[in-house]
Amino acid sequence: MSEPKLRYSSKINKIRTIALSLVFIGFIIMYVGIIFKSTEWLMVTLFILGVISILLSTAIYLWIGLLSTKAIPIICPTCEKPTKMLGRVDACMHCKQPLTLDENLEGIEFDEKYNKRKYKKQAENTSK
Repeated sequence: MSEPKLRYSSKINKIRTIALSLVFIGFIIMYVGIIFKSTEWLMVTLFILGVISILLSTAIYLWIGLLSTKAIPIICPTCEKPTKMLGRVDACMHCKQPLTLDENLEGIEFDEKYNKRKYKKQAENTSK
């Protein structure tokens, strides 16, 4: 039996998915507010929560847009499409191939912990 193939996701795509989810959650909260038309305070509270969710989504989209400009553009060796890479390890936006630009991590199994500062400090201490 073959092991299930792990599917990785690009960090940029993960954050965009969260932001899109917040938009839909905001709309759903506001639609639920319409159900409570007779109770004005509850309807207004749900509308405000929905708007806050959408505004938070807008802030996340702005943040990831700014972060995306700092990402390193590369060509994926597997699908040969352009993608952006955040951190020491990331995944291709198109084919989900694990990617790294760090020579010390080449050949090592992909793990997102390599992007954490704690791991980077441990790696620097062991290499000294």
